[in-house]
Amino acid sequence: MLRPHKNLCRFINALNHDQFLHCTRSASSYQYNHRNHGEKENVPKDGNEEPQLYFYKSRGQHILTNPRILGSIVRKSAIRPTDTVLEIGPGTGNLTLKLLEASQKVIAIEIDKRMVEVLHRRVAENKFEDRICVIREDALKCEFPPFDLVVANIPYGISSPLVAKLVYGAIPFRSATLLLQKEFARRLLANPGDSEYNRLAVNVKLVADVEHVMDVSKRDFVPCPKVDSSVVIIRPKKEVPEVNLEEWRAFTRTCFGKKNKTLGATFKQKRMLMALMNSNSESFNGRGVEEEGCSSSSEKGFNLFKEKIIEVLKSGKFEDKRPAKLCNLKLLHLLALFNQAGIYFRDGSELQDAERSALADDAYGSELED
Repeated sequence: MLRPHKNLCRFINALNHDQFLHCTRSASSYQYNHRNHGEKENVPKDGNEEPQLYFYKSRGQHILTNPRILGSIVRKSAIRPTDTVLEIGPGTGNLTLKLLEASQKVIAIEIDKRMVEVLHRRVAENKFEDRICVIREDALKCEFPPFDLVVANIPYGISSPLVAKLVYGAIPFRSATLLLQKEFARRLLANPGDSEYNRLAVNVKLVADVEHVMDVSKRDFVPCPKVDSSVVIIRPKKEVPEVNLEEWRAFTRTCFGKKNKTLGATFKQKRMLMALMNSNSESFNGRGVEEEGCSSSSEKGFNLFKEKIIEVLKSGKFEDKRPAKLCNLKLLHLLALFNQAGIYFRDGSELQDAERSALADDAYGSELED
């Protein structure tokens, strides 16, 4: 007879729900599908058995089962009895129940209807129905209701856009305690000069401080992921530099497409310069340039624009600097120099296409599992 794996035993203890114990009584009866991207229904083996609960690795469904880690996350979050906590991706509710014990209310956003059903049952068993609001929607697409802080085990695949949505969103909050893929957390914590330093860290640290709390072994999850995780706390800054945040993101996208390349080399690329000049056509008397078959007048305008870019870089001694070694203060200074020269960065599709073509992948992309 097969004996249950120790992680499955943890899962049983954490789940604590009789209707789902059959899923984990043995290694052979516990099933999940990490290849199927569709909503596969839970099919019983025969008419006398209840459905099995499948977890999909492709959707980032890794359930944290270690009670000690769950308790530590709640304690480190410094939840007040009057707080409303936003939890994204509650899964089967292991963390949710502990959040309900510590807070006044939990707003749980979960897209998987099967998980929502389990969550409702467990919450009802623990008499917390009047203190939870479950929203069955995509966390990246729905509007968040007001909340005081975030505590969540974030699906790996949405880490970057979700962190950006939180820190650049309109809803003020005290802190966000997030369980993330370890490699992603290292990139979020990176400083200038670190090999992991990237546009993600630059953009987040402009508006928030990031603290590493602890690492979490992959063995503490069911199903077990390929990599370990880390817990970080993001705290929005009380004072944020006076800068247009949309322009800042467009500016850092341009600089960090090739973070180890000198800024002089980045801004001398013809395709990049043409896209940037066309996006600033109003500032330069409408003198845009054509990508192919430039006339003598448009070519002259292009050369003048290129000279202005080089002048800006030289004036601040940035021509030989590499973005991977520049802190936010220096990047803000460079952006201010560009603005003083009448050059602005926009999220226009033409400029984005040029950046993707000339400067490779956006540094916001995370290192995900296969």
